[in-house]
Amino acid sequence: MAKPPVLDDIPAFKALPVQRVTLGRAGDEIAVHVAGSLAGGRPAVLCLAGYNRNMADFTEFVPLLHRLLKTDWPVALLDLRGRGRSSKRAQAGDYTTTNDAHDVSTVARALGIGSAIVVGQGHGGQVAMALALERPALIAGIVLMDAGPTVTPQSLVRLRSNVETITGFRGTGGLTSMLRRMMAANYPETQEAELDKLAARTHVIDPDGRAVPLYDRALIARLSGFAHDDVLEPQWQFYDLLRHMPVMLLRTELTDQLPQAVLEEMMRRRPEALAIAVARQGSPALLDRVDEIGAIAEFIRRTAAEAQSSRRG
Repeated sequence: MAKPPVLDDIPAFKALPVQRVTLGRAGDEIAVHVAGSLAGGRPAVLCLAGYNRNMADFTEFVPLLHRLLKTDWPVALLDLRGRGRSSKRAQAGDYTTTNDAHDVSTVARALGIGSAIVVGQGHGGQVAMALALERPALIAGIVLMDAGPTVTPQSLVRLRSNVETITGFRGTGGLTSMLRRMMAANYPETQEAELDKLAARTHVIDPDGRAVPLYDRALIARLSGFAHDDVLEPQWQFYDLLRHMPVMLLRTELTDQLPQAVLEEMMRRRPEALAIAVARQGSPALLDRVDEIGAIAEFIRRTAAEAQSSRRG
């Protein structure tokens, strides 16, 4: 049997060196990549990836954001428990949005972050909303990407089905082609080499031709009870916790995670929120284009200025 990969040596992670924050007992750790200086008094940008994804989804985001902001704004990328280089949870049932929010709050305290603009994709956005309940004073603003008060059962079933297919396949060439096809549905204008990079953020192919997940398999096991025709009730009370915080909403054109009707209701409840459509992409957003990142950069500038003005007042 092949040895498990050394995570820090995986190509997707090499550009993102991390420190590990212990959450309580030895072995319970969150991996954090910090770019820029946390000591400048500006609200840090905390980035949280999707359900089974990790900080590598923000690889292009950080340098582009710094270029557009023309400063080394403090940015912290977190791997939630059971993803990337963070430790797994002891029990599958402990993988909850509220537990993840508690971890994020603990990491922020450990890093000395007292104010943050939270950028969350998918599940990461739901964690951001739960953080508004866990520790509202931490949040200066929130950017939600393909994230709202509910998730579609179709997206959960698709994720589960894709992982089951990948897990049961063996053979390097065929597996690479399969991963490309799965990715291409969400990124029809993306070249094969870039699709391979995307796939390598959640799986590595071992010498035996098997896909090794870069997340705890228990996360997928938790999706076993969902069916396509399930109806999941939106938890609007979590979204409404953001009513006193600046909010920015992004939805990718090809996502199946955030229904257009839910986005419209989110905008109705927060008509002043900036809403951006990301063309010809699905979840997660690639975060590599000037238009979208420029809008996020402006939101960060404005939110930080409003927070500073409020403190002075």
